[in-house]
Amino acid sequence: MDTGGLFVAGSHNRNEFTVINIDESGRSKPLKDLSGHICRICGDEIEITGDGFIACNECAFPVCRHCYEYERREGDQACPNCKTRYKRHKGSPRVDGDEEEDGVDDIENEFDFSVHSGRDAQHIAAAAFYGQLNGGLGPQSGAGRLHPGFLLDPEIPLLTYGEEDDEISSDSHALIIPPFKRCGKRIHSFPCLDSSMSIHPRPMDPKKDLAVYGYGSVAWKNRIEEWKKRHNDKLLMVNLQGGGVSDVDSLDDPDLPVKDEGRQPLSRKLPIPSSMINPYRLIIILRLVVLGFFFHYRLLHPVADAYGLWLTSVICEIWFALSWILDQFPKWYPIERETYLDRLSQRYEKEGRPSELADIDVFVSTVDPLKEPPLITANTVLSILAVDYPVEKIACYVSDDGAAMLTFEALSETSEFARKWVPFCKRFNIEPRAPESYFAQKIDYLKDKVHPAFVRERRAMKREYEEFKVRINGLVSMAQRVPDDGWTMQDGTPWPGNKVHDHPGMTQFFSGHNGVHDNEGNELPRLVYVSREKRPGFDHHKKAGAMNALVWVSAIISNAPYILNVDCDHYINNSKALREAMCFMMDPISGKKICYVQFPQRFDGIDQHDRYSNRNVVFFDINLKGLDGIQGPIYVGTGCVFRRQALYGYDAPVKKPPGKTCNCWPKWCCLCCGSRKKNGESKMGQEERRKKKQWEASMQIHALENIEVPGGTDNKKSLLIPQEKLEKKFGQSPVFVASTLKEDGGITQGASSASLLTEAIHVISCGFEEKTEWGKEVGWIYGSVTEDILTGFKMHCHGWRSVYCMPKRPAFKGSAPINLSDRLHQVLRWALGSVEIFLSRHCPIWYGYGCGLKWLEHFSYINSVFYPWTSISLIAYCSLPAFCLLTGKFIIPEISYYASIIFIALFISIAVTGLLEMKWGHVQMDEWWRNEQFWVIGGVSSHLFALFQGLLKVFGGVNTNFTVTSKGGGDDEGFSELYLFKWTSLLIPPITLLIINIIGVVAGISNAINNGFESWGPLFGKLFFAIWVILYTSILSSKE
Repeated sequence: MDTGGLFVAGSHNRNEFTVINIDESGRSKPLKDLSGHICRICGDEIEITGDGFIACNECAFPVCRHCYEYERREGDQACPNCKTRYKRHKGSPRVDGDEEEDGVDDIENEFDFSVHSGRDAQHIAAAAFYGQLNGGLGPQSGAGRLHPGFLLDPEIPLLTYGEEDDEISSDSHALIIPPFKRCGKRIHSFPCLDSSMSIHPRPMDPKKDLAVYGYGSVAWKNRIEEWKKRHNDKLLMVNLQGGGVSDVDSLDDPDLPVKDEGRQPLSRKLPIPSSMINPYRLIIILRLVVLGFFFHYRLLHPVADAYGLWLTSVICEIWFALSWILDQFPKWYPIERETYLDRLSQRYEKEGRPSELADIDVFVSTVDPLKEPPLITANTVLSILAVDYPVEKIACYVSDDGAAMLTFEALSETSEFARKWVPFCKRFNIEPRAPESYFAQKIDYLKDKVHPAFVRERRAMKREYEEFKVRINGLVSMAQRVPDDGWTMQDGTPWPGNKVHDHPGMTQFFSGHNGVHDNEGNELPRLVYVSREKRPGFDHHKKAGAMNALVWVSAIISNAPYILNVDCDHYINNSKALREAMCFMMDPISGKKICYVQFPQRFDGIDQHDRYSNRNVVFFDINLKGLDGIQGPIYVGTGCVFRRQALYGYDAPVKKPPGKTCNCWPKWCCLCCGSRKKNGESKMGQEERRKKKQWEASMQIHALENIEVPGGTDNKKSLLIPQEKLEKKFGQSPVFVASTLKEDGGITQGASSASLLTEAIHVISCGFEEKTEWGKEVGWIYGSVTEDILTGFKMHCHGWRSVYCMPKRPAFKGSAPINLSDRLHQVLRWALGSVEIFLSRHCPIWYGYGCGLKWLEHFSYINSVFYPWTSISLIAYCSLPAFCLLTGKFIIPEISYYASIIFIALFISIAVTGLLEMKWGHVQMDEWWRNEQFWVIGGVSSHLFALFQGLLKVFGGVNTNFTVTSKGGGDDEGFSELYLFKWTSLLIPPITLLIINIIGVVAGISNAINNGFESWGPLFGKLFFAIWVILYTSILSSKE
């Protein structure tokens, strides 16, 4: 019998077995000679089985059994290639949707040893050993990992523990079979190792040692260690199921070759502990009940002598309750997430092979270099170029929507300084990689640094950066004096952007081409300057139009499948931020439906008390965590990694729900799925419909592997969507249209650089998006100054979900307004955008139904455009205490015992809800209080003005100018502007409320003093509400 030179050895201590391939001389054969297929998911060799394991019977797409089982258990249970649902192979665990095959339950066949016709003890031992190796699977199940030539032959005697056979010749192969016993609590128990017997290596022949065969020798152990490190084992190992050793214990064994972690999920959800979330939900329900009793009392007890004040207060309270419901219930399922960067590297960065991480295009947008200093933009670009990611997979595009020569020259200086800065960052692994923030850190910069040259090189680099700052400052100083004839470039030609609103499109490569390397000879990421064409008479759609222009030009030049969008003042604070995002995007199971990964906004240069609530921690640390448990956070405009295909308006991949079976009812019952006969007659029609749906769904299905197709496009998409329809949707550019069909990115092969540059200039021209779906259904959506809300809303309506990533080290940090005037104007712009959306056809109140948007997610979007209207109720309610104190009337009648219980219960529920949110959101009390204060200040000022401006713009045609928030510095000297008073009309409403309530308090107390002791009782309620307003508006007068 030909055994193929196989030697099988079992280990009792490790609860495993290994298959070692040896030839006649005892040397191992290469495993590649024994297998011809590589798993297209994990890259491992497909296990060698007795009957040849084939995961998909339709297309025979090569998938190993580990990935097959993982896909059925955790994935969409379909073949990655043909999308056909995997059928259950015998011996595989059942999952939802598995149907019975021919009415036979496989549990009777999982341990079928009937193939062995012999009845002697030798055959029984062989069959038991085969079942033991395969975890109880029958030999014809296809789950075994033995060489096809490995078949038990009755002519070859077996050498077992407890009995030796002297008839075995020295050149024969044999099986070492440990003693078995029946164990387990299953219906069909299976053999397992008998731990009562000691197992030691025994010679195959008295004259030969097992080391001859490679087992038990030092060389064999060294090979195992080497194979473990390379993550490509040439030993085939299977953990025994039910051998008395748990999986956790077996993984703790340092000598055990563990499974490749690259196959495991790249992230996981961390639900809020039930000890915190269950009381929180209970309080929400109780608060709803209390609100019901509260409004029941308020509506049935009007105040006759102050009916106008009573009616106003009730309307405002109903409005506040509705606003609270819209804000509260999207926080019902808060979660946190954890990523595994080591698994990402193991899966996509294997030793000795090129990195398989996806390409990423980074977009940086800037408009006015005087309000957004070039030094801040330069720091953002430097942090991108030095990010911890393969340099050949990063491309940075800077959009200069002001066509300023100052920005162009500053980028030129930045690219030169990057040749020194980037290698310094990577050599010493410094954080953050924005030089301004790094050198301004007030920490021990020598911590964890062991390189002897670090101090010397850091000092030299700091001097280089200071010289770089002087050069940038010189450019800024020179830009203050604009020549009469405009700017002139070094070659004497006029600067094309001298006319800001009438200039051609411009593109310039600064690095990543023509052999530009850093000072150590390493390649630098691509850095591209882009300024889109602007002409009079065209609506350029502000920031949304600039972002779409970057989408077009990047698709021509690099066409990465993922896009990172950051503002010019938001530098990368965590060099592994892109890897954090890829843990979600490139996860083969959960990543296929993710449209973007949103990071929280964190800021530098904020005073210790954050008196203007710039950090906005309640929104970023509480609200967005709640949305992440539903369908994902909303897009907040920066610090977001997109899937390019989602920006193109494609629908999310649809996971087909498992089909119903009739296992829940007897065969004679037709209540579940109808009669068997009817199902049988329609089976062929259902199969045709299934294939048609799979073909249509495959348009947006993101495969796990790169599949090369002729022409570099997705043939299914190109066949299903006519070329004319694609051009009408995306624009008149064959190169760009072809790029939209490439789900995995990549540019057209064979195209020259000159032709690509010509096409890049064409796509950023003014007329490219005319009569297309850009800004309507594709890309960044137009119609609001807060294009971020609309863009994320459209993606969620297409069925995509987003993810909120909060690494321990903040991924990005930016600049925040330092004084109250700038802060209020920033909030005004956000609120104006919400009003514009509210008055548009994309308003979530009547848009987004019947699609992929979940109802709680829909609540959050309604709240995002609903909140500016609360300003009317808020300013009216804050005025009531002053009127009550001045007129001597009150909005509540004489309070009874029943009413006092309701009011106390309502206040307690409000307080407890806030405390529990602070607990699971990890928000400090002072941060929460500052957020509450500024909500009132912004509500009665910025939100109110935004409401009027939005109404004038939509109904009166009065357009408002887009105001860029000034970016400040990040050091303590910047706090000098904290108390700098800059008058703005936005301060009129809150100052008026503060003054009239103070006057009301003085008047009320004076009246009570004059009228005697009896007038103090009714005064307390009025004073309570007035002091509440004064405390919330005290931010205008306090100096901490």
